[in-house]
Amino acid sequence: MPYTPHTQNEIKQMLDVIGLEEESQLFDQVPSNLRVSTLNIEDGVDEFTAFEKFKELSSKNVTDKVMFLGGGYYDHIVPSAVDALSGRSEFYTAYTPYQAEASQGTLQVLYEYQSLVCKLTGMDVSNASMYDGATALAESALMAVRISKRNKILVDGGVNPTYIKVVQTYLKFREIEVEVIDLNGVESNLESVLEKIDGSIAGYLFQSPNFFGSVSDFASIIEKLHENKALAVMSAYPISLGILKEPGSMGVDIVSADGQCLGNYLAFGGPSFGMIATKDAYIRDLPGRIIGRTLDKDGKEMFVLTMQAREQHIRRHRATSNICSNQNLLALRSTIFMSLVGREGLVELATSNHSKAEYLKEKLSSMEGVEILNESPTFNEFVIKTPGTATDVIEQMSANGFYAGINLGNIYEGLENAILVSVTEKRTKKQMDEFVKVLGEVI
Repeated sequence: MPYTPHTQNEIKQMLDVIGLEEESQLFDQVPSNLRVSTLNIEDGVDEFTAFEKFKELSSKNVTDKVMFLGGGYYDHIVPSAVDALSGRSEFYTAYTPYQAEASQGTLQVLYEYQSLVCKLTGMDVSNASMYDGATALAESALMAVRISKRNKILVDGGVNPTYIKVVQTYLKFREIEVEVIDLNGVESNLESVLEKIDGSIAGYLFQSPNFFGSVSDFASIIEKLHENKALAVMSAYPISLGILKEPGSMGVDIVSADGQCLGNYLAFGGPSFGMIATKDAYIRDLPGRIIGRTLDKDGKEMFVLTMQAREQHIRRHRATSNICSNQNLLALRSTIFMSLVGREGLVELATSNHSKAEYLKEKLSSMEGVEILNESPTFNEFVIKTPGTATDVIEQMSANGFYAGINLGNIYEGLENAILVSVTEKRTKKQMDEFVKVLGEVI
């Protein structure tokens, strides 16, 4: 969007209206010792010089390497129509739609978003998005505590480590116990989980596929949770639901996810948006905004923010969440993406991710010195162990044009030689064959 500065004359007119002499008087309420007298900014330049400066800075970005990084953010295709439609001014400049009479377009899009999320997850209700996948999972944990009226949460060690830290941070000051269950290698330790489920547990947080790409069967876990009146809380990878069983049919009570993979770019790690869906019975414990459809006094269809007593702007001390930072624009992009791709397209997209990852996994498993650490089936990520340290291998692969994956040695003890490799539909056979060739030379 172009920058349109005010002229000095316009600034004077605005100051005259509010009875001030200088702009600095707008900040009189700020103590003088907290104000700066000057800004360390160079003299201004004309528009074209500024444009050349930004081109020079942007040229420093590395954009020619082939991406095999994942771990929660993925290099998926974004159809051009997503950019074209989401860039319309009525969407791009819209704020939170508190005034329904002026926000019917945005409200309808978010209503459709909620409907699509329910279709995707097999759940009954969804909110209009959260801040990101990590905070969505943390809010889901708080939901489990409110619903069960218990104060202990079990977290599977296969959950994204960043998500685990956010959950721990959220629950730390609420006198809620959080126990992270150790993994069996890079797999969920299902036997250990079963042993720990009892009548004191509010819920069990797990991720499928887990952070290492492994897909496990949680049916026995979910059954025992329900026997003990505890909740099954799943962090999902939306694209994988094109071929994996939907959470609703598994008996999951609350589903959260990160929506970056649904029509949003990597964008240097953000922004993204979070998703939460749940069962009808828990709708009043669902944080964030819910868009409802109703009729106006003339009998015409209209959309509104509903059940707002859950939100911090109505009763802050009784709200289900005091963040509620929904990401309208990014949720809109995901709505366009899901509408364009459709049911069959999502199946095709997920199948492409899985089959391409299996191709690369098979090629790497046959290489001397390379070991695949996943014992369970995987979706589009898997862990390889190399003879040299992950740090050395990743640096050498980068020098040869590849972002080889995530260095697990930076996150977990004992995995200094392990790399998490991700494959999306964007990776070609030629790129994967070259990846194998270069890795063989590196190790």
